[in-house]
Amino acid sequence: MNEYTTLLEETLEAWAFTREGVIAEVRNVSEKDLAFRPHPESRSFVELVHHIVESGLMMSGELSRPDGDFQRKSYEGFLKEYGRGVASKRSKRDLLDALKRTHRDGEKQIRQAGELHMLQWIRRFDGKPGTRLTWMNHGISHEEYHRGQLALYARLLGRVPALTRLIQGV
Repeated sequence: MNEYTTLLEETLEAWAFTREGVIAEVRNVSEKDLAFRPHPESRSFVELVHHIVESGLMMSGELSRPDGDFQRKSYEGFLKEYGRGVASKRSKRDLLDALKRTHRDGEKQIRQAGELHMLQWIRRFDGKPGTRLTWMNHGISHEEYHRGQLALYARLLGRVPALTRLIQGV
């Protein structure tokens, strides 16, 4: 069991665990599987990964800003600001690199902002106030949700999800 000295350290560890799980799910599928989408109106595997990367960039970027405010722009405006170049990542290698790099950079931004900053208020997407740390946990939950979708896609492709393989010791 890790001994944390701060709430921020514990939260950053939770994000690292979640991101490592997403990376494991991407590693678990073939290059060809990245184009899979279970329904014409669903995101493809690669589009889900793009969304995870973009959301992580927006989370770390907006939470670490002194003037961070999730109503500062429209959702599309935030994606334009934070997600430049993400959609061009199409290969498995590029996606894995983007997941690792954006997590590392986002963690650095949040660490530089510091725990006191992360305990301050930010305006949420619904206009209500919330602490930055709570909204970081919201972002981690959002990433876990999409990790679950990637695991389901793996099942639909006839693969055992990475988390299941880990639990089974495979």
